[in-house]
Amino acid sequence: MSRPLLAIVSFVAGILLFPLAIYLYFALGKPPVAAADKPFPLETRIVKIPLNARIKREMPANSPIPASGENLNAGAGIYEDKCEVCHGITGEPSAIGNKMYPQAPQLWAKHKNGAVGVSDDPVGEIYWKVKNGIRLTGMPAYAKLLTENQMWEVSLLLSLADKPLPAEAAHTVGLTK
Repeated sequence: MSRPLLAIVSFVAGILLFPLAIYLYFALGKPPVAAADKPFPLETRIVKIPLNARIKREMPANSPIPASGENLNAGAGIYEDKCEVCHGITGEPSAIGNKMYPQAPQLWAKHKNGAVGVSDDPVGEIYWKVKNGIRLTGMPAYAKLLTENQMWEVSLLLSLADKPLPAEAAHTVGLTK
C-alpha cells in the first residue's frame, strides 16, 4: 500500500473509530456519573465557565423589593422550608448537602474573606440561581415553586447573611437560639 493511501486509510479509520470508542465508553457506563465517583479532570472548571457567563448576562441588577424586616423574615421562612435541608443553618451544616457532588454550599458558614455563604455575590446572581437552579448540581429551579416575591425574599436574606438580621430571621437560620 502506498504512503498516501495508507495515510488516507488511517485518517478515515481514526474518524470512524474515535466516535465509536467514545460511544462505547458512554454506552458501557464508564463515565463518573455517581455522586461518589471521582470527577473528570477539570470538570468543575469546565462547567463553571458557561454558568458564570450566563449568570452575568441574565442576572437582574437590583431587587425590586426592599430588604425590610418583613421580607427578610419571610425569606428566612422560605429558606427553612426549601433550602435548609441541603444548605444547613449556622453551626449546623447539612449532612445531605455535604454528601452531594458537587457538595452543596453551606450558606451560613463563614469564609476566610469574612463573607457568609453567598453574601459576597450580587443579589441578582443569587436570585438567578434560586430561579433557574444549576444543572448537574442538585440545585433545583424554583421558578415554578415560588413566586417572584418569594424568590427575591430568600435571595435578599442570603445576600445579607453577613449582616445583622431581624430577630425572627436570625433565629430561623440558627444565628440565635
